[in-house]
Amino acid sequence: MNICVFCGSSMGNEDIYIASAKELGHLLARSNSTLIYGGGNIGLMGLLADSALLHGGKVIGVIPDFLLRREVAHRGLTQLEVVDSMHERKRRMADLAEAFIALPGGWGTLDELAEILTWKQLGLIDSPIGLLNINGYFDHLVAQMKVMTRDGFLAGTNLASLEISDSPISLLTQLGVYSVQGT
Repeated sequence: MNICVFCGSSMGNEDIYIASAKELGHLLARSNSTLIYGGGNIGLMGLLADSALLHGGKVIGVIPDFLLRREVAHRGLTQLEVVDSMHERKRRMADLAEAFIALPGGWGTLDELAEILTWKQLGLIDSPIGLLNINGYFDHLVAQMKVMTRDGFLAGTNLASLEISDSPISLLTQLGVYSVQGT
């Protein structure tokens, strides 16, 4: 299965973010899934890719040319696709993916997550989407989504379709990527 992961280009302030990104990369490789991600060599995204590669996984990065020129591209990937813009990057990652996961990150991660949730709501994709809620990182976002549902701006079925877990193995199991047997 091709799993697109959105995550930070920073490490965050807690070691648990680093450990979880590495664990997710390992589990993706172990489940014979291909990691699709933003193509960077920095932050959680670089750690995630390195971990998947270290454990024999396949990793496809999609990076806009302007970031490639800033020398933040990961040069050791299975495949690196260079696109013209951030919009094209998101479209290409979505085209390649069969499921989506968001780890902690900043504006870019939030943008990618919001767009893919919107695409699912509009029926443009039918892929499962998960939040890896490490250290309660997404608690406030999930609370806001519940307010949006309560106040009639988000259908409850759309919120219910979002898988949420604080454990990489649990989230991959919820998304149908991983089983107790390992694949």
